[in-house]
Amino acid sequence: MHADRRPIINLIFAAMSTSLTERDRKVIWHPYTQHKTILPPIPVVKGKGTLLYDDKGRSYIDAISSWWVSIHGHGNSYIAERIYKQATELEQVIFTGFTHEPAVELAERLLSILPGDFSRIFYSDNGSTAVEVAIKMAIQYWSNKGEKRNRILAFHDSYHGDTFGAMSVSERSLFTAPFNDYLFEVVFIDTPTPDNIYELLSIVRKEGPSIAGFIYEPLVQGAGGMRMYEAGLLDQLLAEIAGQGVLCIADEVMTGFGRTGRLFAGEYLRHRADIMCLSKGLTGGTMALGVTAATQRLFEAFLSDDRRKTLFHGHSFTANPIACAASLASLDLLLEESNLQRIRHIGLRHEAFLEKLALYPVVKNARATGTILAFELDAGEDGYINAVGPSITKEALARGIYLRPLGNTVYFMPPYCITENEMDQVYHFLVHSIVSYS
Repeated sequence: MHADRRPIINLIFAAMSTSLTERDRKVIWHPYTQHKTILPPIPVVKGKGTLLYDDKGRSYIDAISSWWVSIHGHGNSYIAERIYKQATELEQVIFTGFTHEPAVELAERLLSILPGDFSRIFYSDNGSTAVEVAIKMAIQYWSNKGEKRNRILAFHDSYHGDTFGAMSVSERSLFTAPFNDYLFEVVFIDTPTPDNIYELLSIVRKEGPSIAGFIYEPLVQGAGGMRMYEAGLLDQLLAEIAGQGVLCIADEVMTGFGRTGRLFAGEYLRHRADIMCLSKGLTGGTMALGVTAATQRLFEAFLSDDRRKTLFHGHSFTANPIACAASLASLDLLLEESNLQRIRHIGLRHEAFLEKLALYPVVKNARATGTILAFELDAGEDGYINAVGPSITKEALARGIYLRPLGNTVYFMPPYCITENEMDQVYHFLVHSIVSYS
């Protein structure tokens, strides 16, 4: 027995004498990371509010909300208490043939605030899976009705996730290149502008009868470069698309829960979606959870004595009780008037900062929507692998700020709890970076 335990003890002592960064280097494969040129990852041991703390006690302002999810910041005691309480009562249960209070209450509350005539909530694990579910719903809706509509319409420069269905409805790009031969065909159109709107309407009229669903990121295309476009033009396009009978799928994985200044980007639009995808801020960044909301009209196409018309999709952790409890707590915080005021205030500060950005010729297309500020630096080619991004990230970290530009697209998307002083620090650094490229 003693001899059998020796290798384990040796491993424990080895771990204690080796830095977390070095241990990471030997065993971890990080997302979106070229490990040949990676900077040593920073060991984060704690998060509180807007700040992340490393193992040496240094703090970093999380200026991108840890990939846009931590809308209330880190270490929120209210959400943590709700998670703990739920974990002691029911941590997980299969969601086929069973139900539980957190899942039902969360569905009820979401349906009461979503912009549209939604009646059903389907739970999954993340943004990509929420999109997968939406695509399958749209295609099977027409199959169940006995109609031949099996194509998807999507925007150029879109990004909807990294699973195969989500990649298929995303722009063919650096992210999808090795897999393009395996992705299904999609009809891509440009986002609407005053110059192209009538051309887009013409394309929709031509392609509409074969289209099952149109998926779009309302107002802001996130990973595609924080590209922003007008609600009024999108409304024109959606009206024509809906008039062709096409199901409209709003991907609000990033834009949901206050990011655009309102609870959902769909609130800026007259035309409502038939399906909506949610994740990221859903749990306040504490747990993995995805939601696909559907209208009653869509749901009824799956009601049948014929079991073949069932939506055959599910996840082991569907409607995980702890994740649902975290989401309920996050909604409590989100809907507090003080929080809504902070969202509005961040938007106003971003708008004011745009005036300063206008002073620098090296800055292109400075823009803001709600709590999202973005601009391009005129340095090298536009694109994700532009060296501007890693350079800014490295210098920002040295100054106690975490930014992760999308190539030469620099953006600032803070947790709603960010302080005035912390915002000033980030704005000051952005100006410093701009000057260095001028």
